[in-house]
Amino acid sequence: MVARGTSAQNERDESEVQQIQQSQAAPYSWAPAEDLRFITTTFQHLHTSGWYWGGMTASEARNALSGTSEGTFLVRDSSHPLYLFTLSIKTQRGPTNVRVEYDSGRFRLDSSFPARSCLLSFSALPSLVQHYASTSQEEERKAEEHHMVSKDNGILLKLRKPLHRPQAFPTLQHLTRLAINRHTDSHTQLPLPRPLLLYLQEYPFQV
Repeated sequence: MVARGTSAQNERDESEVQQIQQSQAAPYSWAPAEDLRFITTTFQHLHTSGWYWGGMTASEARNALSGTSEGTFLVRDSSHPLYLFTLSIKTQRGPTNVRVEYDSGRFRLDSSFPARSCLLSFSALPSLVQHYASTSQEEERKAEEHHMVSKDNGILLKLRKPLHRPQAFPTLQHLTRLAINRHTDSHTQLPLPRPLLLYLQEYPFQV
């Protein structure tokens, strides 16, 4: 009886050890439900931004950017089935398109292999745009060390000004929110009513 009891206990102990080892070895799995929730929030942010143009072809993006200054950009749906979004930018050579990679709640630009390891990933697409957007000549100079390079032709990409859709031009309220976001990232410390604080937190980006 003692021997059988010890054997059974050993089997239980070994089973528990195996379960612990399996749980420690198993990588974190990003569930489809998390993808759905995350992408839904992303679309909400993009529609609020005003510079998301939805379904548009590369030719249509080229036409929209053709009369703009260098650094003008927009985000649109990607025509490639493996990508959700594309960033279209007016460069010194003309409009250029860069696909945006998405993986397990992170966005980063599609780039050539040597530059891929240098590119950061972001939990929000507006955060990616905000990171690369240049708001002054001084910031552009500092950004040379972290510049974006197009995967196809190696063009230096500078984001300076979003191109808003005519029917989605930002309201005065949204422009005020952007101005506040550029001066502080601590909304809860502002002496504002709760509804205004919630409005600021709905779009915590600067672009």
